[in-house]
Amino acid sequence: MKRRLLLSTALLPMLTLAAPLVPTVLPTVLPLWPEGVPPARRADAPAARGEAAPERTDEQGRIAHVSLPTLTVVPPAVDRPNGTAVILCPGGGYSVLSFQREGLQYAAWLSTLGITTFILKSRLQDWGHPAPLQDVLRALRLVRSRAAEFGVRPDRIGVMGSSAGGHLAASASTLFDHADGRTGAALDAVSARPDFAVLVYPVITLMPPAAHPGSRKALLGEQPEPALLTLLSVDQQVTPATPPTLLLHTQFDKTVPVDNSLLHYQALTRAGVPAELYVFEQGGHGIGMRDGLGNASAWPRRAEDWLRQRGLLNKDTPR
Repeated sequence: MKRRLLLSTALLPMLTLAAPLVPTVLPTVLPLWPEGVPPARRADAPAARGEAAPERTDEQGRIAHVSLPTLTVVPPAVDRPNGTAVILCPGGGYSVLSFQREGLQYAAWLSTLGITTFILKSRLQDWGHPAPLQDVLRALRLVRSRAAEFGVRPDRIGVMGSSAGGHLAASASTLFDHADGRTGAALDAVSARPDFAVLVYPVITLMPPAAHPGSRKALLGEQPEPALLTLLSVDQQVTPATPPTLLLHTQFDKTVPVDNSLLHYQALTRAGVPAELYVFEQGGHGIGMRDGLGNASAWPRRAEDWLRQRGLLNKDTPR
């Protein structure tokens, strides 16, 4: 890195939590909006009413009430950098971020593959739409604009997310040029299109019967406008410009039904977008990287296979 980056002291307790995988090098933390966070637009959101609570992190490493979005940079293993980057979106129903289980643990695994990971701490229900979309697209623009500094290729920057984080990642892969994701900042001129997407038990539709009601309410409020429901049911926003996508889900997910991934896969196929879908028999929702769930516990290996097949794990120099 050419610049000295600031390590957030709030992250230190999370790095000491027991976990199968944690980064071996302390991550650095970048402010996402150093010029000031864009204002909320959803009139009924707590932040718009001046009622947002202070940010907090619980004993399980879940973060709530985010007002200052950041990117936590986890570098690749020192002997394996390959120029690929991932913007990682933890899940949590747009009410919290599962930063430890679906952030730091995933990043440690991605590091072993030679990938540079940027864990997104995005705004949540305190702000509502379009704040999370603005945050993920800003993250993509920021990383792409500073690709040489981070040692990554500007044409190998993807998104990955679980559950509601999967919805945010899928929103980035379908709404990357939407007006709601722009703020008038100079970085808006940089492309926010991800080069690939990995979606793990993602929320996709906000329409019944497959919608996750908690995510819909946190993102859009009690009575969302029909146009917003359509816009953010991201299977309906797939076009041929949507990047190649990997979907992973479990058959009997009772929280976010597998229909979400099926709908998205069908939309990708209709649009001619390269896509792959794995549906595992065992496991429910939020399995993370837990063992003992049959083939579902091996989803990281399937993801590695997909990334490798697409050439994203090949060692390459930034360009």
